[in-house]
Amino acid sequence: MTKKLEWYEKSTDVDEVIPVSAKYGHGIDDVKDWILSKLPLGPAYYPKDITSEHPERFFISEIVRENIFMQFRNEVPYACQVNVINYQTRPNAKDFIQVEIVVEKNTQKIILIGKDGKALKLIATASRIDIEDFLHKKVLLEVEVKVKENWRQDEGLLRYYGYGGKIQAL
Repeated sequence: MTKKLEWYEKSTDVDEVIPVSAKYGHGIDDVKDWILSKLPLGPAYYPKDITSEHPERFFISEIVRENIFMQFRNEVPYACQVNVINYQTRPNAKDFIQVEIVVEKNTQKIILIGKDGKALKLIATASRIDIEDFLHKKVLLEVEVKVKENWRQDEGLLRYYGYGGKIQAL
């Protein structure tokens, strides 16, 4: 190992060679310390109690999307768009969250719903548990699957869903 380290130090143009073992976790703290020593000091752009610039709705839709991926892997997820349609905080009751999953074909909708609605129930239950864990409160989650044919080719829908639409040539 020492010979390899010496070779890397002499033969490469790097600041420092840090041996790391992903298998055993050795050297991880050394890498973190090295990274932190290289970061420039600067002003804080957000207060310390803010963990992200994204709103809760973004994370809720990502949690539902993640559960779709976990359940279906390669079958449907790439044609799915998840939108939070309604989010009501209710002080004396569970927060109400309404989510729509948009797919391109009716066959995809059928797969997501499953026989007797079992697949959709699994998605909704797993998502509700994860959302409650994320928000640290109980929620009532309503999930609906809708078909919007070729939504991934519709520039207006892409912009509406937060994507840039067609890339303009320079």
